[in-house]
Amino acid sequence: MTFDGPLSASAYELLGVAATVSDDELRRAYRLRLRQTHPDTGGDAAVFVRVQQAWELVGTSAARAAYDRGRGAASWAARPAAPGATGTHPRGRSHGQAGAWRRRRYRALLADQLGHEVTEAEAYDPLVVRAASWEARRMLADALAEEVTASAIEELGIGFTAWHDVATGEDDGGKLDHVVLSPSGLYGLMSEDFGGPVRFRQGEVIGSAVGAATPIRDLLAGMRTVARAARVRFGGAILILPDDDLDDAVTPLGAIRGVPVVVVRRSALRTVLRGGVPGARVLGGNEAFDVRSRLTHSVRVLSP
Repeated sequence: MTFDGPLSASAYELLGVAATVSDDELRRAYRLRLRQTHPDTGGDAAVFVRVQQAWELVGTSAARAAYDRGRGAASWAARPAAPGATGTHPRGRSHGQAGAWRRRRYRALLADQLGHEVTEAEAYDPLVVRAASWEARRMLADALAEEVTASAIEELGIGFTAWHDVATGEDDGGKLDHVVLSPSGLYGLMSEDFGGPVRFRQGEVIGSAVGAATPIRDLLAGMRTVARAARVRFGGAILILPDDDLDDAVTPLGAIRGVPVVVVRRSALRTVLRGGVPGARVLGGNEAFDVRSRLTHSVRVLSP
């Protein structure tokens, strides 16, 4: 459990107090929450652990001061464009900048909420982020998720090519998060963070944190648009979610409209891309070169 994501409950929220309470009030709240959440008294073991983790962040004057200054804020700063290679390890080829589209939307939503244009420093100030609307924080969380996915793909090496923020509509009206050409096949990827655990029903993601969203349907729709434009066939679809939000590292949802779909933890993505999605169509012979050429000439990535 982390406390530094845009959708994360703060340490104070986990302890049930305002950020302005005194140290004595904070200590009393911690002891109360321990009793309320202890498994031996009918509490939730997972919440009990989170309460203890929250106390570690704010339980001393020094720790609390550091937390209040904005623990984790640096991870929210805009990610620079990744180089094609780092050191002696060749990285995968990439086109477009993952997360850029959602970062623009986040800044726009925040500006509407605050009533003025926001600077880079203000936009990623932890106090500003925590006070932002849920919609804005979701947008930033998804941008961060896309950036983590892009880094994972790049680390797989030169056998992998990725297109990020692929346009699927006119006037930047829609996008597919990632298109990945790998030795195991061609995949469409969506990186999401709903801020809580999810379940599955009839080939779709559900849960209180998901609301009315239809990520699997949206992912497949974006893939169909790209497939038609580039005249290619995708081998599978991958939805990537935070590790804490999934019970299993890989959850196959079966073939949906003829496309094998899996939902994976972030930490399992590289393994899945190396080994391939179960049931996915494998590219044969020189087909990968043809697919790469078609995508290169047909895909339009959204500008940063």
